[in-house]
Amino acid sequence: MAVTEFQERVYTLLLQIPSGTVSSYAALSRALSSSPRAVGGALRRNPYAPRVPCHRIICADGSIGGFKGEKQDAPSGVNQREKLRLLEGEGVVFDGRGMLIDGGRWWNGFVVG
Repeated sequence: MAVTEFQERVYTLLLQIPSGTVSSYAALSRALSSSPRAVGGALRRNPYAPRVPCHRIICADGSIGGFKGEKQDAPSGVNQREKLRLLEGEGVVFDGRGMLIDGGRWWNGFVVG
């Protein structure tokens, strides 16, 4: 699957996020001088997941956010459970409402080359 130049930039920055931490759509979009919606579109199309960890991007308010193109409040919730499982496997825990528990898990050290 071919990726655009923008998608490649997004995926390169995702690789900088350490395991056990999360960042936000907003932080990633600021690093790219783009918009959270554009970042979300690139994440939805990530052909390299989970090696390129799009699951580490959550909403700026600490909520889990979408995953694999499924919105946070989608009825099935299958993708949300998978995202939670991946993050919990890295030690990132959310409460029953899907909110990040440990604010010390935020990471925003993007280095744009």
